[in-house]
Amino acid sequence: MFYDVFSNDINLLPIETRSFFKDKKVLITGGLGMIGSNLAHALVRIGSDVTLLDAMLPLYGANMFNISGIEDKINTIIGDIRDQTLIEKTLPGIDVIFHLAAQVSYIDSMSDPLLDLDINCRGTLILLEACRRLNTNVKIVFAGSRMEYGRIQYNPVDEHHQTEPLMTYGIHKLAAEKYHLMYFHDYGIPATVLRITNPYGSRQQMKHSKYGIINWFIKMAMTNQVIKIFGDGEQLRDYIYVKDLISALLIIGSNSLANGEIFNVGTGTGVRFKEMIKEVIKIVGQGMVEMVPWPNNYQNIETGDFIANVGKIYGLLGWRARYDLATGIKETFEYYIANKRYYWT
Repeated sequence: MFYDVFSNDINLLPIETRSFFKDKKVLITGGLGMIGSNLAHALVRIGSDVTLLDAMLPLYGANMFNISGIEDKINTIIGDIRDQTLIEKTLPGIDVIFHLAAQVSYIDSMSDPLLDLDINCRGTLILLEACRRLNTNVKIVFAGSRMEYGRIQYNPVDEHHQTEPLMTYGIHKLAAEKYHLMYFHDYGIPATVLRITNPYGSRQQMKHSKYGIINWFIKMAMTNQVIKIFGDGEQLRDYIYVKDLISALLIIGSNSLANGEIFNVGTGTGVRFKEMIKEVIKIVGQGMVEMVPWPNNYQNIETGDFIANVGKIYGLLGWRARYDLATGIKETFEYYIANKRYYWT
């Protein structure tokens, strides 16, 4: 059976998914960021018992406003994934973990690779080791990245594409992915790993441009600034709206067919960089564009065009993205019009 999930309306999720998560104890690491908080809102509506863990590190995406309206319905722990004692205290009784906590900037991963290693690899191992010792039945869904593929050899990119990351961020994400698969094969912990394309949407940080490029361009357009395009702007990217990403996480987390698997999570559609910016400016109603040369060192880390092949996740689990770019940008813009005071600084 194939499922069409177009909205964040929980009633449009598969009945199997809603039934699975009803009364389940769910832990979301990095739970105060964009993806984690949107996931928390969805799980509360389903009836899950939700715990968020977030270190609230400066310049990252954590924001207490992200859980506005559900703060009294969830358990929020301000703590670090690298805190072994805290993880061991939190883990017993948990049914599902969405492991989203990470150092999230590929730029910062190059300037501070040891921090990236510590959070994305050591933090992951602390979590997995606690699961091995205390809770081997817990389902884990790990949020990896398209950056694990490195320079793209063909499009659309399937899960068999070579993985030769160009940056520390991608290398550590790939290592964390392999940790999860090892703990599945060696210890039987049901884990699934995702390679997510370029997410955007409500509840994402808007303080800097180090990640979340669509959100950053929406802010620049809203403040009538010049948006700079490197090169000719012809590069293709696959942008996934957060509501689609949440539906994918929930369907993957509830389906045992996903255990031990790797899935691309994207739209399967490529959009030219310059066309994405035109759409942002059109929807916001202001903003300007300037074409500029590529920075001297940027070509070394440019992956090339990227379009995700999402045939595997559709064929095995019946999931596919339903939001087009214009709708996603419009809803994101409307969210920040209403709530920008909580995100701008």
